[in-house]
Amino acid sequence: MNYQETTNWMFNQLPMYQLQGASAYKEDLTNIKLLAEHLGNPQKQLRCIHVAGTNGKGSTSHMLSSVLQEAGYKVGLYTSPHLKDFRERIKINGQEISEEFVIEFIAKHKSFFEANDMSFFEMTVGLAFDYFASEKTDIAIIEVGLGGRLDATNIITPLVSVITNIGLDHTQFLGNTLEAIAGEKAGIIKPNVPVVIGEYTVETKPVFLAKAEENNAPIYLASDLIDQIYLSDLIGDYQFHNKKTVQQTISILNNETDFKISEEQLKEGLLHVVKNTGLQGRWQQLGENPKIICDTAHNKHGLSVVMNQLKKEKYEKLHIVLGVVNDKDLDSILPLFPKEAHYYFCHPNSSRALPAETLQNASQNFGLIGEKYDSVAIAFAEAKKNASESDFIYVGGSTFVVAELPLN
Repeated sequence: MNYQETTNWMFNQLPMYQLQGASAYKEDLTNIKLLAEHLGNPQKQLRCIHVAGTNGKGSTSHMLSSVLQEAGYKVGLYTSPHLKDFRERIKINGQEISEEFVIEFIAKHKSFFEANDMSFFEMTVGLAFDYFASEKTDIAIIEVGLGGRLDATNIITPLVSVITNIGLDHTQFLGNTLEAIAGEKAGIIKPNVPVVIGEYTVETKPVFLAKAEENNAPIYLASDLIDQIYLSDLIGDYQFHNKKTVQQTISILNNETDFKISEEQLKEGLLHVVKNTGLQGRWQQLGENPKIICDTAHNKHGLSVVMNQLKKEKYEKLHIVLGVVNDKDLDSILPLFPKEAHYYFCHPNSSRALPAETLQNASQNFGLIGEKYDSVAIAFAEAKKNASESDFIYVGGSTFVVAELPLN
């Protein structure tokens, strides 16, 4: 199989949360442990930072990678989902894994995957661990896919565990309360391994403290400990806490491991995240006159911050291109959006996408008025056609929506 055929097989043949949703979630680590053993346990050769959280874990992971790259280290970065190409998930120093490595890995282990009913995510985690081990990375930043305790990445023993924040998302898997979700995320806390908490609430703090104490894991509350905040090329308001989280994590590496990162390297790393890692879709500006911003925020916790940032912008008229997936709690997110905007309800190209007409009808109940479109491209083109130079266009609601935009 060539690269396209290989990734098509991965996407279509096996369960994949990004496409299928709930049916792809496995509440068990048996398969990934079996795969890791089959691969020779490459994860045991890696020095890692493990990053979980409801929102911000992607930005935080990319920031950490950028800082460590500036310090001269060979840095593996595993994140999900991707926007354009599967290979975005697995990078070393900002360079995507080669098509050849993906092809050869799948071809070599395909019969094992089929015999053991490996999920898309389990295969991808195995691929990342195998690649980083074969390339002898100095350190690997590993982002949790979903939850923490039962996530396929949770077979590593990291140098530092990081939990960015807790919000109500994926409640069908993780629980309906902040305490329950915090408990699942706290499942990445390991014995004697320091853990950094980016943000906490009165509900989640006791959960983190108890789990850390149970594991004799030193716990650092970044929002309480970090005062000085450096600038970053990631300019979304929500990056404020992510930068604190990164600074605290780097401090632990400096003080408790043999990694050495100077203050200048920390500053430069935060300033050049996009250049160093290729991260896209976080309050990313796609145009000016009219100003066009896209963002992958898709749940109440993330969208609350983004909509507040939107209120600070100056414009004549506001145009919002909006699409969501079909398991989204519309009653929790639609009230966050401004009523004065004109909406372009769209249908992303995904089997999990909510039909644009359904979104349009639900939005009307919250005073959000606009037209429906069969695709993101058509909706975006219509917004640009209607907007004057002094207007503002926001595009978001789902990673799938942003993925269909011309980002470069």
